[in-house]
Amino acid sequence: MELGLHIADFTWDGGPATLGAALGRHARNAEQAGITRITVMDHFWQIRAVGPYEHEMLEAYTALGFIAAHTETALLHTLVTGVTYREPGLLAKAVSTLDVLSGGRAGLGIGAAWNEDESKGLGFAFPPVAERFERLEEALQICLQMWSDSEEAYQGRRYRLERTLNSPQPLRSPRPYLLIGGGGEKKTLKLVAKYADACNIGLGPESAHKLDVLRRHCDDVGRDYDQIEKTAMFAVDPSSTTEDVVRNANAARDAGFPVAYVYAHDITTPSKITDMLGEALTKL
Repeated sequence: MELGLHIADFTWDGGPATLGAALGRHARNAEQAGITRITVMDHFWQIRAVGPYEHEMLEAYTALGFIAAHTETALLHTLVTGVTYREPGLLAKAVSTLDVLSGGRAGLGIGAAWNEDESKGLGFAFPPVAERFERLEEALQICLQMWSDSEEAYQGRRYRLERTLNSPQPLRSPRPYLLIGGGGEKKTLKLVAKYADACNIGLGPESAHKLDVLRRHCDDVGRDYDQIEKTAMFAVDPSSTTEDVVRNANAARDAGFPVAYVYAHDITTPSKITDMLGEALTKL
């Protein structure tokens, strides 16, 4: 069982003035504790499930670049980027840059976007759900093309690129890790089957059913279900113990998820998180 650290809450002791140093220590401590992957949310306001909108939130790709400089081995990606937040060409370039500068440790986590309040607040387009999924599939195609030898034009319904030049290319072979987040049965999991290296599904009563749906989509498109990494996520808070982490991680594994990303809310001392996860790893 593999545990990832998902950093979703930056409201820590010391406030913004000490946040850079605290984040660097947190990332280093995570690697030392045995964490193999570190992710951040791609949001600009805090989300309701973690805290009030006004709490601290760092821009994702700047934060990942900073974390890359303070780590050596962990896989780094968002969990997950909303497709409407960045033009796909820029997104492919950002992930390529992160991969090159981290020595081949970058991935792309992406989804159809859901945060209408945040989008309207900051002026991001938030089209209807059907269009967002059209944009998601085209963005996946564009990223995959830019991470290949092709520089051909891309002509889609939502995006048009005259030349998909991307230099330097990512170091990770055959390309950056590609994860699609969400458990939507008709569209999201179908896109996972067609394009992704991994899915990310919330851990809960429906988790095993979602994997069955993914298996059927894989059969439909001729994809080997076992080629797709299944990841889940769960939370810890100030009342959580190492035993809680172990129990949730075992539940994820039993449901078919060999990887679980763990995020914290309302824990203001980051070392408490990495200590808990490190202890849990010794018991898994």
